Amino acid sequence: MTELVCAVLWSAVEVLLIFTGALVVRTVSWGRWRTEQWGSNEARVFGAAGALSFRREGRRVVTTNGLVCAGLLFYVLLVLVVVGLSRTASE
Repeated sequence: MTELVCAVLWSAVEVLLIFTGALVVRTVSWGRWRTEQWGSNEARVFGAAGALSFRREGRRVVTTNGLVCAGLLFYVLLVLVVVGLSRTASE
């Protein structure tokens, strides 16, 4: 039962990271880059194995792995900013 709960929680975290990464990529690139279509195998067909992004038809496409990395990086930076601000406020 514990394994099932862990799997469900990790799936929820992964979906959160993917959606956050998609928002970050679209915002930072001002819409010039696009994200991989949900549920497609576009990265398997056009990208290298394990790639974070690839070019297709002149546009950069960020894969699901790249979205997870971008989402994780966003939350790490958010935690660092919050910790830095809390330390600055407490001094």
